[in-house]
Amino acid sequence: MNNNLFETSMAWDSPVYRQTVAIVLLFIFLGAAVNFVFRKKSQYSAITWASIKSWLILAPLMFLFMGLRAPVPIIFLTLLAIYGSKVYFQLMGMYHQTWFVYICYIGVIGLGISSHFGSLTFYNEMPMVVLGMSCLIPLFKRDYRDMIQYISLTLLGFIFLGWSFMHLALILNFDNGLYQVMYLIILTEFCDTTNLAISRYFKGPKIISEINKKRSWNSTLVAILITLALAYSMRYLLPDGSEKYWLATGLIASFGGVVGDMVMSVVRRDAGVKIVSGFVWGRGDFLNRVDRLIFVAPIYYFIMLGLN
Repeated sequence: MNNNLFETSMAWDSPVYRQTVAIVLLFIFLGAAVNFVFRKKSQYSAITWASIKSWLILAPLMFLFMGLRAPVPIIFLTLLAIYGSKVYFQLMGMYHQTWFVYICYIGVIGLGISSHFGSLTFYNEMPMVVLGMSCLIPLFKRDYRDMIQYISLTLLGFIFLGWSFMHLALILNFDNGLYQVMYLIILTEFCDTTNLAISRYFKGPKIISEINKKRSWNSTLVAILITLALAYSMRYLLPDGSEKYWLATGLIASFGGVVGDMVMSVVRRDAGVKIVSGFVWGRGDFLNRVDRLIFVAPIYYFIMLGLN
């Protein structure tokens, strides 16, 4: 690991970063132009267009803040995790339980601080800290009603939107960590958007029709193959362009993304809420943008540790 990678300079100073930003944004805007023309052709075209619209705003903002000097990238990820936690609590109908909400926020901030200083011990202790603080709330409030449910949902939200998602901040500590984070996010979102775009052409049995009716085995496998091709073409962003790195990353972004999307579909269906509130111009709420990363980020982190 290299904890000082971005402390004396910012990624915008690097020609590689500027070139990557230009290429990715060019493809996004070209894709948006094509989908704008066909956006009314079918339900799938409309969904794809809605997804791309959100990235017309999100992608430039992400590149802008992630390319600044440390600790701005970690602060940016921490704020995203806090916002994601807020949407989660709204989804679960317990945003009014402010004590639990603030404890989750405090835990996410703790993850950001420990990521910045590279303290893995403190990072991995934060779930127990959040659980312990949550268990004290019934005692302070002198109330036991529904407290087991609130404690459980708080810990689940913290694990998903905090501990899991903030592994992106830990990846920043890798050599060329910022490029790896960008690589991972691009591949994960690309696989999902591609899957939606080609669903009408590659129909077949759904992966789990009771949970998500949009994901078929055929479209998912084709999207994975296309994502692997993109992973190969962008392998220069990795510290090692050998096959084991780009192939592992492509597979993690593809399969981990599908699992994350399915798991959050379970949460939404059980809560009986499809969309909480619009995050940006486009499809769904904020969780629709990050639900895949809650599995992709930690899986990538630990596999890369094993490969290094």
